[in-house]
Amino acid sequence: MASAEAGNGVCDAVPDMVSSFVDTFVDYVVGGQFLSGHRNEPLPPVKTHRPPVERVVAIGDIHGDLGKAKEALKIGGVMNQSESWVGGSTTVVQVGDLLDRGAQELRVLYLLEKLSREARRNGGEFIVMNGNHEIMNIEGDFRYATPAACFEFQNWAHWVHQGNLIKELCDGVKRRSVYEDIPSSIPLHLRARYAALKPGGPIASRFLAHHPMVLVVGGTVFVHGGVLPSHAKYGLEKINDEVSSWILGKGGKFGPRYLHGRDAIVWARRYSETKGERCDCELLENALRAIPGSARMIVGHTIQQPFGINGACTNRVIRVDVGMSAGCGNAPPEVLEIRNDEEMKVLSSTAERDINESKRDPDLKDQVVGLAGILVGK
Repeated sequence: MASAEAGNGVCDAVPDMVSSFVDTFVDYVVGGQFLSGHRNEPLPPVKTHRPPVERVVAIGDIHGDLGKAKEALKIGGVMNQSESWVGGSTTVVQVGDLLDRGAQELRVLYLLEKLSREARRNGGEFIVMNGNHEIMNIEGDFRYATPAACFEFQNWAHWVHQGNLIKELCDGVKRRSVYEDIPSSIPLHLRARYAALKPGGPIASRFLAHHPMVLVVGGTVFVHGGVLPSHAKYGLEKINDEVSSWILGKGGKFGPRYLHGRDAIVWARRYSETKGERCDCELLENALRAIPGSARMIVGHTIQQPFGINGACTNRVIRVDVGMSAGCGNAPPEVLEIRNDEEMKVLSSTAERDINESKRDPDLKDQVVGLAGILVGK
């Protein structure tokens, strides 16, 4: 009798075992990574304020370029040739814009998620933020999605469907199609992308909902576009909580108002204009004063080529978007290193250098103007 009951217990566990295996298989086929833990495990809460740490590495916009992402991670000394975390207690902050303009968005998402889990297990942190292109895609704006990236999402939908068929054979429970409730107005080649990234969608919920919009590590404020005094007054924790809830599907199709417009937290360029005299240093000082203990702001969003990572407003703002992705200039990767909440260096594959205050050579004007086509809508 006991033997029969034990046998029934094993049989009862088979559907869960099969489901777990299928999920792991789909992860590997789609993202090229084995992610530990169940995909439906509760997401960790967004922590807006974190204490200072010995070493921080900041990485700019990636835009679906897996190769450049790997280069940047190796330059920062946090990933080895086997694509494993070797950063120890380092905190990595990637300032958003993983999506659009590139071909391997899902592979990038999976790699960074894997490193995030490995970092936590080894005393470090890997924090990925949301940029304007994440917000655009969650809202169904796919203007900058490449054909190759859309095919990557179609491949994801195919394997999720195949996995669901196997699960149904095992437990007899019908699964929802990933395409269920997709508006007929969505073009066929975009339906998988829409299904994955809409508010409450599987990829949005799993990979983007726990990414903060604003992060404070010691005296450094990280944001994709820029924190304005009005954002600080509204509340940084409130912004992170509201956006996370919206991405999880607990709201409408469109995100909160502070995600839209030229002064949105992910769209603002007040501190990142490539011409130093256009940076609003007074506004920056007011924003930093509104965030207790903050000494500087790190921003992405605006390509800083041909200058690379640089500072403005007496280095109270550091701009880290170097346009590394093939879709945004294909520049050599650089990362920012902050030690002991104070000392800053720019790291590249060839050298390290101090942060240079933004200075513009008139001879470079044409090069800056040449980037205008990339910057529009970025």
